[in-house]
Amino acid sequence: MSAESGIRTFRDTGGLWEEYDVMEVASAEGWVRNRDLVLKFYNDRRHQLQDCQPNEGHTGLAALEKYFDVHVITQNIDNLHEKAGSTKVLHLHGELTKARSSSDPSLIYDIGYKDINPGDTCEKGSQLRPDVVWFGEAVPAMEEAVQLTQQADIFAVIGSSLNVYPAAGLLDYTSHADSLWLIDPNEVSFPAYRKIEVIREKASEGVRQLTERLISRYL
Repeated sequence: MSAESGIRTFRDTGGLWEEYDVMEVASAEGWVRNRDLVLKFYNDRRHQLQDCQPNEGHTGLAALEKYFDVHVITQNIDNLHEKAGSTKVLHLHGELTKARSSSDPSLIYDIGYKDINPGDTCEKGSQLRPDVVWFGEAVPAMEEAVQLTQQADIFAVIGSSLNVYPAAGLLDYTSHADSLWLIDPNEVSFPAYRKIEVIREKASEGVRQLTERLISRYL
Protein backbone atom coordinates (compact mmCIF):
# COMPACT_ATOMS: atom_id res chain seq x y z
CA MET A 1 0.00 0.00 0.00
CA SER A 2 2.77 2.43 0.87
CA ALA A 3 5.38 1.40 -1.69
CA GLU A 4 4.38 4.21 -4.06
CA SER A 5 5.01 6.67 -1.24
CA GLY A 6 8.64 5.60 -1.08
CA ILE A 7 8.30 3.29 1.90
CA ARG A 8 10.74 0.46 1.37
CA THR A 9 9.10 -2.89 1.90
CA PHE A 10 10.36 -6.28 2.97
CA ARG A 11 8.53 -7.82 0.06
CA ASP A 12 10.07 -5.86 -2.81
CA THR A 13 13.32 -6.75 -4.53
CA GLY A 14 16.06 -4.73 -2.86
CA GLY A 15 13.88 -4.28 0.19
CA LEU A 16 14.86 -4.43 3.82
CA TRP A 17 14.70 -8.21 3.98
CA GLU A 18 17.88 -8.31 1.91
CA GLU A 19 19.82 -5.95 4.15
CA TYR A 20 18.83 -7.37 7.52
CA ASP A 21 18.16 -10.76 8.94
CA VAL A 22 14.55 -10.13 9.88
CA MET A 23 14.87 -12.18 13.04
CA GLU A 24 17.62 -9.84 14.19
CA VAL A 25 15.48 -6.69 13.93
CA ALA A 26 11.88 -7.91 14.23
CA SER A 27 11.80 -10.54 16.94
CA ALA A 28 11.97 -10.64 20.72
CA GLU A 29 15.12 -12.76 20.41
CA GLY A 30 16.77 -10.11 18.26
CA TRP A 31 15.86 -7.47 20.83
CA VAL A 32 17.59 -9.46 23.56
CA ARG A 33 20.68 -10.12 21.41
CA ASN A 34 21.23 -6.63 20.04
CA ARG A 35 18.92 -3.95 21.38
CA ASP A 36 20.94 -1.14 19.80
CA LEU A 37 20.59 -2.61 16.31
CA VAL A 38 16.83 -2.99 16.70
CA LEU A 39 16.45 0.59 17.92
CA LYS A 40 18.58 1.90 15.04
CA PHE A 41 16.55 -0.08 12.52
CA TYR A 42 13.26 1.46 13.62
CA ASN A 43 14.77 4.92 14.17
CA ASP A 44 15.94 4.86 10.53
CA ARG A 45 12.48 3.84 9.35
CA ARG A 46 10.94 6.63 11.43
CA HIS A 47 13.27 9.18 9.84
CA GLN A 48 12.29 7.92 6.40
CA LEU A 49 8.59 8.10 7.21
CA GLN A 50 8.83 11.74 8.22
CA ASP A 51 9.51 12.73 4.60
CA CYS A 52 6.93 10.43 3.02
CA GLN A 53 3.49 11.51 1.89
CA PRO A 54 0.34 9.48 1.19
CA ASN A 55 -0.08 8.26 -2.38
CA GLU A 56 -3.29 8.27 -4.39
CA GLY A 57 -4.14 4.86 -2.99
CA HIS A 58 -4.24 6.27 0.53
CA THR A 59 -6.15 9.39 -0.47
CA GLY A 60 -8.52 7.32 -2.58
CA LEU A 61 -9.48 5.15 0.38
CA ALA A 62 -9.99 8.24 2.52
CA ALA A 63 -12.23 9.74 -0.20
CA LEU A 64 -14.38 6.57 -0.20
CA GLU A 65 -15.64 7.65 3.22
CA LYS A 66 -17.91 10.09 1.35
CA TYR A 67 -19.88 7.10 0.09
CA PHE A 68 -19.24 4.15 2.41
CA ASP A 69 -18.46 3.32 6.03
CA VAL A 70 -14.78 2.54 5.46
CA HIS A 71 -12.62 0.73 7.99
CA VAL A 72 -8.94 0.29 7.15
CA ILE A 73 -7.20 -2.76 8.63
CA THR A 74 -3.52 -2.35 7.86
CA GLN A 75 -0.44 -4.49 8.36
CA ASN A 76 1.69 -1.40 7.71
CA ILE A 77 3.19 0.42 10.67
CA ASP A 78 3.37 3.83 8.98
CA ASN A 79 0.83 6.64 9.50
CA LEU A 80 0.06 7.41 5.86
CA HIS A 81 -3.59 6.36 6.07
CA GLU A 82 -4.09 8.88 8.85
CA LYS A 83 -2.18 11.55 6.93
CA ALA A 84 -4.46 10.92 3.95
CA GLY A 85 -7.57 11.51 6.05
CA SER A 86 -8.86 8.03 6.84
CA THR A 87 -10.69 8.21 10.15
CA LYS A 88 -11.01 4.53 11.09
CA VAL A 89 -7.62 2.81 10.91
CA LEU A 90 -6.74 -0.36 12.79
CA HIS A 91 -3.01 -1.15 12.90
CA LEU A 92 -2.55 -4.89 13.23
CA HIS A 93 1.23 -4.75 13.60
CA GLY A 94 1.60 -1.60 15.65
CA GLU A 95 2.63 1.96 14.86
CA LEU A 96 6.07 3.27 14.03
CA THR A 97 5.38 6.68 15.62
CA LYS A 98 4.72 5.14 19.03
CA ALA A 99 6.89 3.55 21.70
CA ARG A 100 5.92 1.26 24.51
CA SER A 101 7.33 -0.08 27.72
CA SER A 102 9.30 -3.29 27.36
CA SER A 103 7.84 -4.53 30.65
CA ASP A 104 4.24 -3.25 30.50
CA PRO A 105 2.58 -3.39 27.03
CA SER A 106 -0.22 -1.10 28.23
CA LEU A 107 2.19 1.84 28.54
CA ILE A 108 2.27 3.36 25.04
CA TYR A 109 3.62 6.78 24.10
CA ASP A 110 3.26 8.95 21.01
CA ILE A 111 6.79 9.89 19.97
CA GLY A 112 6.21 11.17 16.45
CA TYR A 113 9.42 10.91 14.46
CA LYS A 114 11.81 11.05 17.42
CA ASP A 115 14.40 8.37 18.10
CA ILE A 116 14.13 5.76 20.81
CA ASN A 117 17.56 5.56 22.39
CA PRO A 118 19.15 3.12 24.82
CA GLY A 119 18.30 4.41 28.28
CA ASP A 120 14.94 5.91 27.30
CA THR A 121 12.55 4.44 29.84
CA CYS A 122 8.89 4.42 30.83
CA GLU A 123 7.70 5.61 34.24
CA LYS A 124 8.28 2.10 35.57
CA GLY A 125 11.94 2.32 34.62
CA SER A 126 12.00 -0.21 31.78
CA GLN A 127 13.54 0.45 28.38
CA LEU A 128 11.21 1.79 25.70
CA ARG A 129 10.84 -0.33 22.57
CA PRO A 130 9.05 0.21 19.25
CA ASP A 131 5.28 -0.28 19.50
CA VAL A 132 5.50 -2.93 16.80
CA VAL A 133 4.36 -6.55 16.78
CA TRP A 134 7.42 -8.70 16.18
CA PHE A 135 7.57 -12.20 14.77
CA GLY A 136 6.40 -14.69 17.35
CA GLU A 137 4.38 -12.12 19.31
CA ALA A 138 0.61 -12.06 19.62
CA VAL A 139 -1.40 -9.63 17.49
CA PRO A 140 -3.61 -7.83 20.05
CA ALA A 141 -5.79 -6.13 17.43
CA MET A 142 -6.63 -9.37 15.62
CA GLU A 143 -9.91 -9.94 17.46
CA GLU A 144 -11.17 -6.48 16.49
CA ALA A 145 -10.04 -7.08 12.91
CA VAL A 146 -12.03 -10.32 12.77
CA GLN A 147 -15.14 -8.55 14.08
CA LEU A 148 -14.84 -5.81 11.46
CA THR A 149 -14.32 -8.39 8.72
CA GLN A 150 -17.35 -10.39 9.77
CA GLN A 151 -19.50 -7.26 9.52
CA ALA A 152 -18.19 -6.10 6.15
CA ASP A 153 -20.46 -5.99 3.11
CA ILE A 154 -17.48 -5.21 0.85
CA PHE A 155 -13.97 -6.46 1.57
CA ALA A 156 -10.87 -5.39 -0.37
CA VAL A 157 -7.31 -6.61 0.00
CA ILE A 158 -4.77 -4.09 -1.30
CA GLY A 159 -1.11 -4.85 -1.91
CA SER A 160 -0.85 -7.92 0.27
CA SER A 161 0.60 -11.28 -0.70
CA LEU A 162 -2.03 -12.97 1.50
CA ASN A 163 0.80 -15.08 2.89
CA VAL A 164 1.45 -13.30 6.20
CA TYR A 165 -0.59 -14.74 9.03
CA PRO A 166 -2.66 -14.15 11.01
CA ALA A 167 -3.77 -11.23 8.78
CA ALA A 168 -4.09 -13.45 5.71
CA GLY A 169 -6.63 -15.51 7.61
CA LEU A 170 -9.11 -12.63 7.61
CA LEU A 171 -10.43 -13.91 4.28
CA ASP A 172 -11.89 -16.82 6.20
CA TYR A 173 -14.25 -14.40 7.98
CA THR A 174 -15.73 -12.69 4.91
CA SER A 175 -18.74 -14.98 4.39
CA HIS A 176 -21.11 -12.05 4.94
CA ALA A 177 -19.45 -9.87 2.29
CA ASP A 178 -21.37 -9.21 -0.91
CA SER A 179 -18.15 -8.67 -2.88
CA LEU A 180 -14.47 -9.44 -2.42
CA TRP A 181 -11.66 -7.54 -4.16
CA LEU A 182 -7.92 -7.98 -4.55
CA ILE A 183 -5.71 -5.14 -5.77
CA ASP A 184 -2.12 -6.10 -6.52
CA PRO A 185 0.15 -5.73 -9.58
CA ASN A 186 1.69 -9.13 -8.84
CA GLU A 187 0.28 -12.60 -9.24
CA VAL A 188 -1.28 -13.54 -5.91
CA SER A 189 -2.68 -16.98 -5.16
CA PHE A 190 -5.91 -17.32 -3.22
CA PRO A 191 -8.38 -20.16 -2.60
CA ALA A 192 -10.04 -21.20 -5.84
CA TYR A 193 -13.42 -21.55 -4.15
CA ARG A 194 -13.49 -17.83 -3.27
CA LYS A 195 -15.05 -15.50 -5.82
CA ILE A 196 -12.61 -12.60 -5.74
CA GLU A 197 -12.56 -9.78 -8.27
CA VAL A 198 -8.95 -8.97 -9.13
CA ILE A 199 -7.54 -5.61 -10.20
CA ARG A 200 -3.95 -6.13 -11.36
CA GLU A 201 -2.67 -2.64 -10.59
CA LYS A 202 -0.62 -0.81 -8.01
CA ALA A 203 -2.49 0.71 -5.09
CA SER A 204 -3.08 4.18 -6.54
CA GLU A 205 -4.56 3.03 -9.84
CA GLY A 206 -6.23 0.03 -8.26
CA VAL A 207 -8.09 2.11 -5.68
CA ARG A 208 -9.20 4.50 -8.43
CA GLN A 209 -10.67 1.61 -10.41
CA LEU A 210 -12.19 0.08 -7.29
CA THR A 211 -13.89 3.37 -6.46
CA GLU A 212 -15.41 3.64 -9.93
CA ARG A 213 -16.74 0.08 -9.80
CA LEU A 214 -18.15 0.36 -6.29
CA ILE A 215 -19.92 3.63 -7.03
CA SER A 216 -21.33 2.19 -10.25
CA ARG A 217 -22.53 -0.97 -8.53
CA TYR A 218 -23.85 0.30 -5.22
CA LEU A 219 -24.77 3.97 -5.61
